[in-house]
Amino acid sequence: MAVVKHNEAEVELLARLMRAEAEGDGDLGMLMVGNTGINRVIASCLDFPNIRTITNMVYQSPGGFEATQKGYFYQRARQSEIRLARRVIQGERQHPASNSLWFFMPEGACPEQWYGQWNVGRYKAHCFYAPTAADCPEVFR
Repeated sequence: MAVVKHNEAEVELLARLMRAEAEGDGDLGMLMVGNTGINRVIASCLDFPNIRTITNMVYQSPGGFEATQKGYFYQRARQSEIRLARRVIQGERQHPASNSLWFFMPEGACPEQWYGQWNVGRYKAHCFYAPTAADCPEVFR
């Protein structure tokens, strides 16, 4: 059962975002980016009180994803990426992104905190940051 409402266009949109943000980190890295995005749709807290759809999440401004500003994001999603997006929409979670709402790619080590949120781990190039359960209980479902 899907954890967020979606249509086929949004599955492809999420797949494109996952590829554009984390293709270099492989399938697992793309799944983690997808986890972070879906968590933003589920959350009603912090920077995401009005994000209710995958489309809202992908194009959120300010605070959205840098990939939407790059041409690579606008290329058609491949079937392999669409399958990964479906897995995330169905609720599959990968640590350290299980409860994350933010990620970024630092040049060096992951900062302990990023915009006041705690680092919960790193996977290849990306550091992941999660709120506390008290701040965002929805992402700890």
